[in-house]
Amino acid sequence: MPIRPENRNRYPANWPTISRRIRFGRAGSRCECAGECGRGTHDGRCPNTHGQPAYSTGSRVILTTAHLDHTPENCDPSNLRAMCQGCHLHYDRQHHAETRAATRRAAVAASGQLELDDP
Repeated sequence: MPIRPENRNRYPANWPTISRRIRFGRAGSRCECAGECGRGTHDGRCPNTHGQPAYSTGSRVILTTAHLDHTPENCDPSNLRAMCQGCHLHYDRQHHAETRAATRRAAVAASGQLELDDP
C-alpha cells in the first residue's frame, strides 16, 4: 500500500529492503494472513500470491507489508506480516476509522466550530 506523504518520515530509510525481505523472502510471495484480518473468507493461510489473480475477486494480487501494531517505526520482523491488499485493508479497518475520526475532529477544531456531544 502506498505510504502517505505525511507518514513517509516515520519509516526507516531502508524500508523498501525490509518490506521486500518480508514479502518475497520470508513469505515466499504469498499472503501470510492466517485469519487475523478478520475477513472470514479463508481457512488457514490466505492463498493469495503476488501478481496472481485473487482467489475471491480475480483482481491482481499486490502483496504489501503490514505493521501489526500500526506503528511504522516498529519494523521488527515479528511486527510485520506480508498481506495481500484485501487482508491488509481489512486488518487496518478499525485503525483507519480511528484515524478518519481524529482527522475530522482536528478539522472541526481548526475551523473554530464546537463539537456537539452525541446523546
